[in-house]
This record gives sequence, structure tokens and C-alpha cells, in this order.
Amino acid sequence: MSVLWRSGFDSGGQVGCQKKKSDVKTRMHKTEIAYEEENEMDKNRYHRNELLAQTVIKGLESRNMTGYYAADKNEALQKALELIPEGSSIAMGGCVSAQEIGLVDALKEGNYHFLDRDRMEPREALLAAYDADIFLSSVNAMTDDGILLNIDGLANRVSCIAQGPRKVIFLVGMNKVCSDLDAAMKRARNVAAPINAQRFGLNTPCSKTGKCFDCKSPDTICCQFLMTRFSRHKDRIHVILVNDDLGF
Repeated sequence: MSVLWRSGFDSGGQVGCQKKKSDVKTRMHKTEIAYEEENEMDKNRYHRNELLAQTVIKGLESRNMTGYYAADKNEALQKALELIPEGSSIAMGGCVSAQEIGLVDALKEGNYHFLDRDRMEPREALLAAYDADIFLSSVNAMTDDGILLNIDGLANRVSCIAQGPRKVIFLVGMNKVCSDLDAAMKRARNVAAPINAQRFGLNTPCSKTGKCFDCKSPDTICCQFLMTRFSRHKDRIHVILVNDDLGF
């Protein structure tokens, strides 16, 4: 009996063990398939962005602005540095995209006069930015035919985009490109604005709900809207389109 009992137990254990191994293999196979499908989707998205960027660049050219395509963050960094001569004075707003590609660190470490607004009084920083050689920014959204859309609370950023600095360089992730102006406005107000309100700790309806209420809160950051549809000054506005998600 004891022999038969052990034999039966061993047989059942082997079956159970084999089933577990089979289940593990099945899960691994499904994971591999999911990974391959996700990887294929990423490739398709990347290729789509690559093609769309060319359309955006043509739209920018029609508006007297210059566009560039960067395959990744590192290529974007190299292109930005090509556009910034050594010795230039450089200002920026709260451009997270410039930080994400490593541009801010490169400028601080290189032979450039980086105007660090965190070490300056607000008005001093603003006046210095107006006279800068280069102003760095991103967009809250833009259309695929080249219209740039930005919203500000204090207007320090949009005012420098509109006039002042000799050259403006935009760093734009393809996640910010929209089909038309209506879609761009919705993205700026319902995606970018709530996230920025949250990161600044502002007491606005969008910071609490994640969507725009067209509020008139004292903390609202939707005070000034700048739509840049054409540049009077050729070679002033440069837009680097990055095939990655940047900023908010």
C-alpha cells in the first residue's frame, strides 16, 4: 500500500508539476506575443510621427518659420546646439522639454551665457530675456500645418515668443502635434494647463479635476493666449520636432 500510495503521489505530483510548467510557458508565450505586438505598435507610431513631422515642417515653412526633425532626444540636443552659437546669451521660460533632452545642462556647462531666471529677480529676468540672443521654449500644442499655440499665466514666455529675443527655438515632442486649431486648443487647456497647475501647486478647478472649467480663479494660468501663425522675421523662429513624448 505504501508503495502504491507513493507511486500514485509521485504520478500526481508529476502531472501537477507538468501542468504548472505548461501554464508558465503559456503565460510566457502570451507575454512575448504582447511584447511583440506592443513593439510593432511602437514602430508604427514612430514611423507615423516621422512622416507627420515632414508635413509639419512644410507647414512651418509656409509660415516663414523653420522646422527640423529629430529622431530622438539626443539628435534634438545636437540640432539645438547647432542653432546656438557659442557665446550666445540664452533665456527660457519653464521649458521642461529643454531639460528632458539635456539642453539646459549642456548650456550651463558649455561656453554660453545662460540666463538662469531662478537666480534673478522676476523683472530682471524678464528684461534680460527680451534682450537675449536665444529664447528656448516649447508649445502647449501645435497644429500639423504649423500653427503654434501657447498659454501663459504671467506672459513672460508668450511675450518673449512674440517679440524681443533675436531667435526663438522651440523643442516640441510629437505628442503635442494636433490635427487642427480646435484640437490644439483643447489639448492646451485640458492636458497641458491642468498638469502645469498641479506641478505649480495652484488652486484651480483644473488642478483638482484634470479638466478645464474656463475659470477666473486668482491662480488661473490661462491668462494670455498666443497663437503664432506666421513670423514676420525670417530665421527667427525654429521648431525642432522630436520623435518622442516631451513635456506636458
